[in-house]
Amino acid sequence: MIEIRLHNTKTRRRALFEPLDPNNVRMYVCGPTVYDRAHMGNARPAIVFDVLFRLLRTVYGADHVTYVRNITDVDDKINARAAETGRSIGDITAETTAWYFDDMAALGNLMPTHTPRATQYIAQMIAMIAALIAKDHAYEAEGHVLFAVESYAAYGALSGRTVDDMIAGARVEVAPYKRNPMDFVLWKPSDADQPGWNSPWGRGRPGWHIECSAMAGDLLGDSFDIHGGGNDLLFPHHENEIAQSACAHPGAEFARVWMHNEMLLVEGRKMSKSLGNFFTVRDLLDQGVPGPVIRLVFLSTHYAKPMDWTDTKRTEAEGTLRRWATILHQHGYSSRMVAALKASGDWRADGEFLGVLANDLNTPGALARLHVLAKGHTAPALAGLAWGLDLLGLVPDWDGLRDLAGVAPSDAAYPAWVDGVVDGLLAARQTARAGRDWAEADRLRDLLNAAGVQVTDIGGGATWVPGPGFDPAVLEDQR
Repeated sequence: MIEIRLHNTKTRRRALFEPLDPNNVRMYVCGPTVYDRAHMGNARPAIVFDVLFRLLRTVYGADHVTYVRNITDVDDKINARAAETGRSIGDITAETTAWYFDDMAALGNLMPTHTPRATQYIAQMIAMIAALIAKDHAYEAEGHVLFAVESYAAYGALSGRTVDDMIAGARVEVAPYKRNPMDFVLWKPSDADQPGWNSPWGRGRPGWHIECSAMAGDLLGDSFDIHGGGNDLLFPHHENEIAQSACAHPGAEFARVWMHNEMLLVEGRKMSKSLGNFFTVRDLLDQGVPGPVIRLVFLSTHYAKPMDWTDTKRTEAEGTLRRWATILHQHGYSSRMVAALKASGDWRADGEFLGVLANDLNTPGALARLHVLAKGHTAPALAGLAWGLDLLGLVPDWDGLRDLAGVAPSDAAYPAWVDGVVDGLLAARQTARAGRDWAEADRLRDLLNAAGVQVTDIGGGATWVPGPGFDPAVLEDQR
C-alpha cells in the first residue's frame, strides 16, 4: 500500500498518515457560509481537499473513506443579506447552496459523502452546549452561553498562541457579560426578525464555532482522522472547535491531523473588492474559462503556499491542458478506451506520480511527472497520464476530450445507430483476424477508415472515436 505523508498543523511536522481505522477513514472540512456566490478563495480548500479525498479513496478504497463538508446556513451575514434584499433566509440559502454545488462541480470536485447543513443539527448543538455547561466549561450570561476559555488549559496550542498574548492583542470591545475577553459565544438570543430555536437558555441561535464540532461528532465520531480548511480558520475557529470538543468529550482526540491551505492572491495582491480584483468562480466560468483550466492553475501551487492567480498562469494552464487532451484524443481515448484499459489491466497508476502526490499532496510535483508521461507513443503507454489526470480531477468527461483539446467537432453529428454498427464491424474485424482471414480484416479496416472512424487496438480488443473527417453516410449500408 502506498504511504501517505501529511503535514500536521497540530504537531508542526510532516508524518506518515495512519488512520484510526483503515476501513473507515474520516475527514471533515469547513465549508461555505451560503449567502452569495463562491469567490475564488472559497474554491481553494474545495479543490485541495477534493484531491486528498480522491487520494484516500485510491489508497483505502472508495467505500472506506467518509468526507464531510458542512454548509453554514445560519449566520449574521445571511440575516443581513435577507434584510437587504427582502428575500427569505430559506430562499437565499437554498439558492446559494445550489450555486456552490454547481460551481464546485464545474471545477471537477466530487460531492463529499455528507454535506450537512447547520440548521439540521441544532438539537445536537444544544445537547453539546448543555454538556459543556454541566462540566463547568461554559456559562450562561444575559441570554448568551459562552465557552470559558480558562477552563481548557491547552487553548491556543493549535495556533501557537497564549491566552495572555491573545488578550493583549485584542482590538475589539469586550462584551460586559464575558468573564474573560477570549470567551466565545456558543448560543446567542434571537429577536423576532432573526432565525431562532427554543433552548434551555431561551429562543436563540448557535454561535459559529459550535456547528462544526456538533456535526463532526455526529457524523464522524468523537475522534476522527483529518480536519481541513483554509489557514484563515486556524484562529479562532479551529482553535475553538478543539476546545469545545475536547471539553465535551474528555479523552477523545477530535481530529488527529489538522491541515490548512494557504490563501489566494490575484496578480500578487490580496483579493479585495476595494482593489477591483475580486471575482467569483462563476465570473470566470461565464467568461469562458473551462473549469479544468481553473483547477489546473490551483494545483500548480502546493496547497501550503500562497497561490497567485494570474492571467499568465491561466494561459499556460490552457495550453498544457490542451496539449494533454490532444495527445490522448489522438490516441483514441474516450470512455470506451478507459473501459477497455480497465478490462485489460492497463488502467493503473504510475508509481512515481502516486508517490509524489502522496508526499503531502505535492500537486506541482505530480503535474511535473505527468509532463514526462505525456511523452508516451502508444495508448497503453499513455495510460499513466490518463490515470493521473483522472485522479486529479482534470478530465471530467473522457468523451469530451475533443472539446478540451479544442478540436473542432465534425460537421456531421453521428446518429444513435452508429455505435452499434461500428461495434459490430470491430467485432467482425476481430473475428476475421483471429481466423487469419486477413482480406476480410483489411476490408473492414478500410471501411472504418473511409468513414473516418479512429480505431485503437488495446490488449486484444479495440476502441474507437469519430475522427475529424467522420462521415456516417459511409456506414449506411451496414445498418
